[in-house]
Amino acid sequence: MRISPSEHQAIATAAREALWPGTRVALFGSRVDDAARGGDIDLLVTPPSVPEPADWVARRQCFVARLYRLLDERRIDVVLDTEAAPLASAVLSAARRQAVELVQT
Repeated sequence: MRISPSEHQAIATAAREALWPGTRVALFGSRVDDAARGGDIDLLVTPPSVPEPADWVARRQCFVARLYRLLDERRIDVVLDTEAAPLASAVLSAARRQAVELVQT
């Protein structure tokens, strides 16, 4: 896994401040491959229940804004994973397969 301890801590801090209690945040994509180089930070957010769309948008915006302040505006992608999410989504399917949990709020 290619994130530093300070990046891991920043993700945990932002998640606890912005997301619902019981939410799991996992890393996926190129950053889970130790042989890869570069790449953005791809995060899979799994809340304990399906959020209302407006609540998700507001919390995602707060989460990403906090991460930008803590991590100097690196490229960050956030994907929501819920029971209601379609399994056919290629991005979501790949994220679920690769996910390495970082924090649970």
